[in-house]
Formats: sequence, C-alpha cells, structure tokens
Amino acid sequence: MRRIKDNALSLTFLVLFVLALGGQAVAGTFQFNDEQLVSGGEPVSVLEYVTSSNFAVDVAENWQSEYLQFLLFIVLTVWLVQRGSPESKEPGEEGAESDRRQLIGPYAQADSPAWAKVKGVRLWLYSNSLGLVMGAVFLGSWLAQSVAGLAQFNADRLADLQDPVSWGGYLGSPEFWNRSLQNWQSELLAVLSMVVLSIYLRQRGSPESKPVGSPHSATGVEG
Repeated sequence: MRRIKDNALSLTFLVLFVLALGGQAVAGTFQFNDEQLVSGGEPVSVLEYVTSSNFAVDVAENWQSEYLQFLLFIVLTVWLVQRGSPESKEPGEEGAESDRRQLIGPYAQADSPAWAKVKGVRLWLYSNSLGLVMGAVFLGSWLAQSVAGLAQFNADRLADLQDPVSWGGYLGSPEFWNRSLQNWQSELLAVLSMVVLSIYLRQRGSPESKPVGSPHSATGVEG
C-alpha cells in the first residue's frame, strides 16, 4: 500500500489513460461501423478497428501534439521566463545554470544519479535526457501519424476512384497539416493559459500553483 500511495499520481493517470483509450476504441468502432453501413461496407470488430489505420492515425495524431507541447515547454523554459508564473524560473536565471546549482560533476551528492557524477558525452546525454526522450517520442508518433494517415488517405482516394499519393505527397497535403495544426494550436493554447493564469489564480495545495497568499509577482514559487 505504501508503494501505491507513493506512486498514486502516475498510477491514476495510467488507469485514466487506459480507460480513455479503451473508450476511444469502442466509440470509434461504433462510429466506423455506422459509416460502413451508410456506404454499403461491412462492419468490423473492435480488434479489427484498433489495428486499422483509422484508429492508428487518430491516436498518433494526438500523441505527437501532446509530446510536442511538453518538448517545447521543457526546452523553452530553460531560456525564457514569465514573471509571476510558478512554471517559470526567476528573471535573470535564464540558461542551463551552473554545475554547482545542478549538482553535477564535483558538486554531485552521494545519492545523485551515477551519470550526474561523470563528464563528457554521458553527462551531456543525462543532462538533456528528458528533452531528448520527449523529442524522440514526438518524432516517432509524428512518423506513425504520417504513415497511418497516408494509408487512410489513400484508401479514401481509391474508394473515390482517385490515384493514391506518395508519402512525400501526403506530407505536403492540406489533409496532413490540417490534422496536425488543429491539435498543435489547442496544445499551445493550453500551455499559454497555464503559464498566464497561474500568475493571478491559485489552487490551494497544488504544486502547479503558487501558495494562495503569494503576490502575483512571485516567480518560480510553488505551493
């Protein structure tokens, strides 16, 4: 029980993610089968739907926009600040910070990660590992979206007796960029809202908020 309590936040989000993904699969199957019946096609099972390009492109499309949001936020907050936001460093503290403050190399503590105590490529990789992994997941899901989206796009074209397009042709199509940008804009707006609203609004007890009594100008202070 102690381990569950210590990891309650990640476990809760994992359960919610699985439930939402399962719900999307079931609802998507019903919607797809409704469209199939209207067009004279055969209905499919949930398993057939979740292994189709229709399901894959919708999932990958959302994943890549989410990871793009976090990638940009992680990297840009190294160099950019927002006075008054708990999501920002203090003005004047922009940059990668000193080895002493980052507890690396000779300033590492006894319980610091092993790669924080070394030098060279391993230290650079570990120092940037969060952004690198987020970037890799973004690129992987973007690639998956482009491949699954191409398969679905060409299936629709063939059904309309049109010639299929190449992968490069699909990447330059309005279909691909409409799918991408409609998700990007919503994710970027969500981050903007979090950064700005947290200057003036509070949520008592949340580490994403300043303490209720903190002045609006307090920056980098969490409750």
